[in-house]
Amino acid sequence: MPGVTRDDAPLLADLMPWSVAPLRLGRGWPTAPEPATLKTRWDALLKAEGPDRETLFEPTRARTVHSAVAQLPGQPSGTEPLADASGPCPAPVRVLAAPFDEQWLIPDHRLIDTARPELWRVADDHQVFAVESPEGMPLLTTSLLPTLRAGRIRPLYRRPGGAEPNLAPGLPAYLADRLGRDVTPPDVLAWALTAIRPDRTVPLTADPDVWARGVDLGHRALWLLRRHGDRPKLPGGRRPYVRAPLPARPRTVHYDPDGETLHLDEGRISPVPPEAWDFTMGDVRVLEAWTAARTRQAEPGTLAAITPPAWPQPRTSELLELITILALLADVRTQQATLEIRTQITTTDLTTAGVLPPPETSRRPASVLDHHEEGPAGQFTLL
Repeated sequence: MPGVTRDDAPLLADLMPWSVAPLRLGRGWPTAPEPATLKTRWDALLKAEGPDRETLFEPTRARTVHSAVAQLPGQPSGTEPLADASGPCPAPVRVLAAPFDEQWLIPDHRLIDTARPELWRVADDHQVFAVESPEGMPLLTTSLLPTLRAGRIRPLYRRPGGAEPNLAPGLPAYLADRLGRDVTPPDVLAWALTAIRPDRTVPLTADPDVWARGVDLGHRALWLLRRHGDRPKLPGGRRPYVRAPLPARPRTVHYDPDGETLHLDEGRISPVPPEAWDFTMGDVRVLEAWTAARTRQAEPGTLAAITPPAWPQPRTSELLELITILALLADVRTQQATLEIRTQITTTDLTTAGVLPPPETSRRPASVLDHHEEGPAGQFTLL
């Protein structure tokens, strides 16, 4: 963690005041690594009738096939109870299902116990979600809607289109004045990604050179975590390749450090840098968790048991990219840990300047309803 000489650092919760609790899906089958799997599961659900459909759905206290709920903002799914539903599967959307694990979700409010519509309203190509992680990296970022089990979710922007930053009012201007350089909302998030500590405090430097280095490291981490733009490459022209085809459902995953080879049963990928294999969230290796999520056997007869008969090629491409991302991110984390913050902008400084505490209104979502949202049974939602 970056070193500091004073311990009056502000909380992330004050720098980015608006936050939302994590989504609670309630059932696993509406999420899958491939969208085609979800369409097959949806068809199987609708083919079943009466009690069989109810059983396949996996009801909870929050959702049954008879629940009447509104559409998710921006998602044209049906609003009649699922017991009466027909028609094609709503187009799946990409989500962050677990740390470093991008999957697909059926965006239908009837399938999700607690969907957090306020997040869906501000999810677009401009948005970046900062997700507090209970273990491993204290903060993750993603361009996708996060559905993982984690801490609070803090969007960078309170409105669609990258409008109204979710920052303490006056914070970028104050930092720009103290540092003598422009400070943008993504810069503030990049710094937070570099400097945040496990207790969710974010020490702020008053040294322009240290700020510049920390922000550069944070932007690189942002790029890797969001998988945004050009595909990342390992230095020296190294690239992981599939040396032996991967099986449909590997039962064993192990790593050979001497050959820098990842083994999935008889399948082999190399070179896999040790930094990628050793990259963990808490006590769990990311590569092992990613593979387990795609090979875990579900209970027969459930919708979750509907999976591809063979390992899909796009899955291999994602794994190769993930290996590269983890190796590069491990290097960024090493550099972030060496950052020393000797001259600090403190909570007291921000309070004296009137930046903190942020107003209570900044902790609540903005009103962003700029189109009709269909409520239960075709009613319109009023906001």
